[in-house]
Amino acid sequence: MRSTLTWAQLRDLKCAELEGAADGWGRSSNRADAARDRVEQHLLTGLRGSQEGEAAQAAVARLRQLGKNFQYVYTECGLLRTTLNSLAHEMKAQQRVLTEALEDAATLKFTVHPDGSVTYPAAGDGLVDGAPLKGGTASSQAAPGLLPPTGLTAPNPHTAKAQDIADRIAGAVRTAGEIDWRYAGILRRLKAEEGLKVPDATWKDAAGDAAAVRDAARTYLRNAIPLDATPAERRDWWAGLTQEQREEYLAVYPDRIGNLDGIPALVRDAANRDNLQLLIGKLEGRDDDRSITQLAGLREIDRQLGAGTQPPMFLLGIGDEGNGRAIVSYGNPDTAKNVAAYVPGLGTALDKEFAEGDLKRAWDTAKGAHKYDHSSAAMVWLGYDAPQFPDGLDSADVMGDERAETGGRAFGSFMGGLAATNSHDNPHMTVIGHSYGSRTVGAATQQEGGIPGVDDIVLVGSPGVGVDHAEDLGVGKHHVFVGAAENDLVTRTPSKLQGNLTVLAGPVGFVAGKLLDRDDDDVWFGKDPASAAFGARRFYAHEGPSVLGGSFEAHSQYFDVGPNRDSASADNIAMVVAGHSNRVRTENPR
Repeated sequence: MRSTLTWAQLRDLKCAELEGAADGWGRSSNRADAARDRVEQHLLTGLRGSQEGEAAQAAVARLRQLGKNFQYVYTECGLLRTTLNSLAHEMKAQQRVLTEALEDAATLKFTVHPDGSVTYPAAGDGLVDGAPLKGGTASSQAAPGLLPPTGLTAPNPHTAKAQDIADRIAGAVRTAGEIDWRYAGILRRLKAEEGLKVPDATWKDAAGDAAAVRDAARTYLRNAIPLDATPAERRDWWAGLTQEQREEYLAVYPDRIGNLDGIPALVRDAANRDNLQLLIGKLEGRDDDRSITQLAGLREIDRQLGAGTQPPMFLLGIGDEGNGRAIVSYGNPDTAKNVAAYVPGLGTALDKEFAEGDLKRAWDTAKGAHKYDHSSAAMVWLGYDAPQFPDGLDSADVMGDERAETGGRAFGSFMGGLAATNSHDNPHMTVIGHSYGSRTVGAATQQEGGIPGVDDIVLVGSPGVGVDHAEDLGVGKHHVFVGAAENDLVTRTPSKLQGNLTVLAGPVGFVAGKLLDRDDDDVWFGKDPASAAFGARRFYAHEGPSVLGGSFEAHSQYFDVGPNRDSASADNIAMVVAGHSNRVRTENPR
């Protein structure tokens, strides 16, 4: 690509006009966002609360489509704004280089020609006759630098200065031409679909548009995101941005802002709702198993977000890396006095089962806590790659610590973000670990400083947490609560694969018989949390179906509520979350 841009055109470019156009697209983006909010937060809520029947359902479907249309307009207009602002930002940098070179030429009384060459006057003293050395013209096409003088010849002292100015002018023009070419392609691409309906295929194009804008903008905005900062520093960074800067970050980097610990929940929710649509568009049409599985999970989360819940849903994280990422809160964790985060375990991934089952556990926990204190929020945190069901006896991920350690670091950062953004001086925070998720919680407690802000820890269906005593979890043993159903095999998984009988039950294998555990209270990851030796407060959980029938249900029943269900375990968890742990129904440790 050879640019036809001249230095005079670069000098005269009015970047303020580009920024003005960006402001116009920004206003359009904001109007679309406000319209979407009115549709989703007011019209849909009112319609669902007052109308029933087929006509009402049809109206809800049309309003949801209208909301998605406004969301698409918001996204595309936001991308245009950032593209124009980034173009102006990069062009102004080259204008500064050019202006400095022209000012240096004027100071030295050099002449800059339309082609960028620089003429300089006679100067210096000849070595033979002492007469000034002839002037000349420097061009950026000439070889850089000067040859050293030979014989009786001395260089004109202006030569090197003129060459430097010519090179700087040419460099600014050449770089500006590349910038112009790069952004022209992006702006040609940013075209809206005709008509009112925005199908999934359009979101696929929008995902490509967002990626293209990020690629074109390169370092604009991106390098300022404090990825290596603490959650509190990120909170302060976001608070210090202008409203326009925030809007640009949300338009171009919803994935990074939405998953950045320390960013307020309302902002993360807005960013992740947009990123959710981009991810759906990205995965749409792919035929590999991983994409199909994750797409089903994303669609179900999207459906639930559109359906509305009480307490309301907040999407605090979403992503397709690894087995998928999703963090969904019921209730605003920044304004709630009681905040709980549930970490799922074995077999959990971003799929439809997670979106239906694990989200329901968090929702039921939030509703249960509301019975005791309305200022409560509960969420599910899938911010790591939980071990998946092994294909056979090769279960290194299930029996290993690596995923828990990695997940524990990420979970600690997330909880630090919640502590940093909560509006209460001393919020009551609870973490809940289920299955391998309890091992992940245990790993998080062993990071420097423990889990920020956490007051209570609940462990259910736990194969051990990596420590042998409740007091080692950093919140005091009286603030560690354990639910262990008698027929839950995971809570009895032995720490040594030694014995005389191997029994497989569901996806988890365990060894029965004489084990090398003198006190019979070790499980795979240390002491059994339900044992007397561990020292936690064990609460009542129904024993569950017998394993003799091949059922694995006892491992998954701790959050169960509703008719024909023993809800005692779920109610105990809710009381801890709401800050009423003194009312928990306890049972004797093992």
